[in-house]
Amino acid sequence: MTMKKLYLGIPKGSLQEATLDMMKKAGYSVHVSSRSYYPTIDDEEISVRLIRPQDMARYVEKGIIDMGLTGADWVKESGSDVRVVISLVYAKQQLTKVRWVLAVPEDSKVRTVLDLQGKKIATELVNVTRQYLAERGVVADIEFSHGATEAKAPDLVDAIVELTETGSSLRANKLRIVDTIMESSTLVIANRHAWMDDWKRTKIENLAMLFEGAIIAREKIGLKMNVSNGALKQVLDKLPALRKPTISTLSEDAGYAIETVIDETIARKIIPELKRAGAEGIIEYPLNKVIL
Repeated sequence: MTMKKLYLGIPKGSLQEATLDMMKKAGYSVHVSSRSYYPTIDDEEISVRLIRPQDMARYVEKGIIDMGLTGADWVKESGSDVRVVISLVYAKQQLTKVRWVLAVPEDSKVRTVLDLQGKKIATELVNVTRQYLAERGVVADIEFSHGATEAKAPDLVDAIVELTETGSSLRANKLRIVDTIMESSTLVIANRHAWMDDWKRTKIENLAMLFEGAIIAREKIGLKMNVSNGALKQVLDKLPALRKPTISTLSEDAGYAIETVIDETIARKIIPELKRAGAEGIIEYPLNKVIL
């Protein structure tokens, strides 16, 4: 009997390492050879291929792959008819959405998009930019940029539409943001015929659930501690939780063991407060997945 396979596309390029790290936390070990576009994965039911995020939605739509991860920007740019399974907010540097922005040189007289009437704009996101301008009644010359877009203004073009995560590269190139064209997050997308197949749909949903759990876990930590009978209320009052904390009684009526999940950003603030409220043996530990 032929083993069923799910064909999965992983974005090659800037999102590649962040995606592989997410998949590792989700429980999948993926090995990428520097000379191959076919990584190996420790799940014999999955076949993986590295694909440029710009091309991912088209290959998913055509059924060349069943499932892929790519930006919402490239799905919109390609106009591909795919099933959006889930949105995952992560980028190459941090857990955040990225933005496509309209930018001009710092000393440009352009203040709003209306000032770009008849001007020249360079971008890789041509179709989305054209739609954005049309909605505002602006006619401009939009040229496709093969790279180094930020270096093209002001000598070659009047403005650019470029992807930014922190804005630092734009500032370094003395560019000023005029407007945000769109925000984008990473999408898990599926071929519509694959989605109608019960086995593939279950496999896709399982992967999406684990991926989301891995993303959520990146901002969370687990906490364990012991609390005496008299200090339980004071400790619980200090303790924010994803859900209500788990409370177990210790042997010989020695108090309680508490376990919970909290945002990593607040751990350093509340751990001393928990100690002062009566918590003992506080243990902080990292999480791979948090399934809500």
